[in-house]
Amino acid sequence: MRTIIIFLMFSTNILAQEIIGIPKIVDGDTIYINNYKIRLEGIDAPEMKQKCKKPFLQIMFFNFQKDYDCGLISKKKLIQKIGNKPVKCILLGKDRYKRYLAKCLKDSLDLNRWMVRNGYAVAYRKYSK
Repeated sequence: MRTIIIFLMFSTNILAQEIIGIPKIVDGDTIYINNYKIRLEGIDAPEMKQKCKKPFLQIMFFNFQKDYDCGLISKKKLIQKIGNKPVKCILLGKDRYKRYLAKCLKDSLDLNRWMVRNGYAVAYRKYSK
C-alpha cells in the first residue's frame, strides 16, 4: 500500500499537509493511513461497543425502545462509503491524544460531513462550522 504525502505552502506561510492512501477504519471517526492515526475533525461517532436506543413500537403514550449497536453500524457505514478507494486527508492539527485531526475526502465527498448528515456521527459544535 502506498501513501502519498503532499506539503502545500500558502501565502500566510502556514504549512498544510495532505495524506492520501487507502485507510484502515478503526471506528466511525478514526482511521489509519499507514502510520498516521487520523481523527475526523469536528465530529464524534459512537464508540465501538456503544449501544444506542431506537423506538420500535408506540402504543398511545408508551414508547418501546430497543438497543442496537450504533458504534458498529457507524464503523460499517464508513467502511461501505469508502470501499477500497483512496482517501485524501487534509491535516489540521493534533488532538490531546496525539492523533492527527483532519478533513477527509473520498473523491470530492467530505466524509466528516457525510457521517454527520447521515446520522452516523454528531458534529462537535464547539470545534466545527
